[in-house]
Amino acid sequence: MYSGSSDGEGHEAPVRKIPPASSMMWVRNLRRFIGSGAGLGSEALMELETKRILLDIFKEKQQKSNEAGTIPSFYKKKPEEGSISHRVQRLAKFRFLKKQSDLLLNADDLDAMWVCLRENCVIDDATNAEKDMFSQAFPVSDTNGHLTMNYEDFCHIAAVCTEQIGPKCRRFFSPSNFMKFEKDESGRIAILPFYLYVMRTVSLTQARIDMSELDEDSDGFLQPHEMEAYIRGLIPNLAQLRDMPAAFVQMYCRIAAHKFFFFCDPHRRGKACIKKVLLSNCLQELMELHQESEEEITDTEQAENWFSLTSAQRICDMFLALDKDMNGTLSKQELREYADGTLTEIFIERAFDEHVRRGKSGGGNAREMDFESFLDFVLALENKDTPEGLTYLFRCLDLHGRGFLTTADIHTLFRDVHQKWIEGGNYELCIEDVRDEIWDMVKPADELKITLVDLLACKQGGTVASMLIDVRGFWAHDNRENLLQEEEEPEEE
Repeated sequence: MYSGSSDGEGHEAPVRKIPPASSMMWVRNLRRFIGSGAGLGSEALMELETKRILLDIFKEKQQKSNEAGTIPSFYKKKPEEGSISHRVQRLAKFRFLKKQSDLLLNADDLDAMWVCLRENCVIDDATNAEKDMFSQAFPVSDTNGHLTMNYEDFCHIAAVCTEQIGPKCRRFFSPSNFMKFEKDESGRIAILPFYLYVMRTVSLTQARIDMSELDEDSDGFLQPHEMEAYIRGLIPNLAQLRDMPAAFVQMYCRIAAHKFFFFCDPHRRGKACIKKVLLSNCLQELMELHQESEEEITDTEQAENWFSLTSAQRICDMFLALDKDMNGTLSKQELREYADGTLTEIFIERAFDEHVRRGKSGGGNAREMDFESFLDFVLALENKDTPEGLTYLFRCLDLHGRGFLTTADIHTLFRDVHQKWIEGGNYELCIEDVRDEIWDMVKPADELKITLVDLLACKQGGTVASMLIDVRGFWAHDNRENLLQEEEEPEEE
């Protein structure tokens, strides 16, 4: 244990090197013994066997997955409100939208682009096809004729605009954009359509940014309250809505937003796709209220635009007039007075069956039409020629829910129209003749039944629906030649 010498000098003991475990004979024997399983107990053997079975199952599933191809993830849980990931997502969204907004042309940039286009184009005196439209939209005192530009002018204007406005206008002057427009014999395009294209692109992009800012969960869809908030933000910028009473703003936004969901949410999921909203005619109709018309607009013309103040007030007055008991909903008896009572009894019944939810009490008499359902009802009747309106009405016409109409269904539906027709003092008519006329109008693929596809394909589905649900609609069809002649006479004068 101690080493030393008599003279007091110490000597260190030699250090023995320990060989690695893998080189020791007993370690190799032990590993070989355990690996064979001979030295394990029953529980250890069962666990080892379980691991081997699970590994084989995993390898088999992995092999099948590789052969079938990987399935992409279609669901991702949204971050919780107030969490760090939620805050990071909102911050990233805000910065991205801010960056996109900074890349847009503002009003001054658009004015500068118009000046560049006008000063660097060619005046074509040979044609004045667009002179009237041009002078009305953009009066120019120092130019006459048709303003055009060829591709060389187009590139030169691009350089001038880039120098004066900045690189953010460069994307509008691409070769592909030049090829989108109609050209004359010399390969030139008119500057007005190009400028209107730039303005519309900027307007739609700004609208998408504004809608995306209101999209709380960033899923690309707007819920009703988000759409109402978007419309509320537009009201101060719409010339025809600036004088709207403050007390009516909330109701107006509710009515206006409902049309977007009627046309952009056909499956009634309670959310409208932003891309679909941007491409819909509804947004274009709403943006028409930007224009301040110098001419007086009649109440009838204003009522044709669903988003006009006159139309919104008309809808409210109509609902209040029908709601006799003032309970905020409409019963079947009350709805029968719609359109001066020209709608048939069976159509009212079917509208309640298909599009009105039952009351909480569950009783048959408890089912009444609320304001949202009434808006759907009015939109369908005023847009019968659209796929969305015709789909709404076809569900009412399909008495048995089979997806098609037979001759018996047509006979049943028109029987109420015939009764109102006779009560109105009109001449006697044969229901079978009307049924045959409808068949000739639609020309269904199957001669024994009419489907929704047939009504949409024949381009007269709205007329057919009017003939089956509204005696006034049938009268208009029966007197279509006289009505057409009356419309042509004022034009000739």
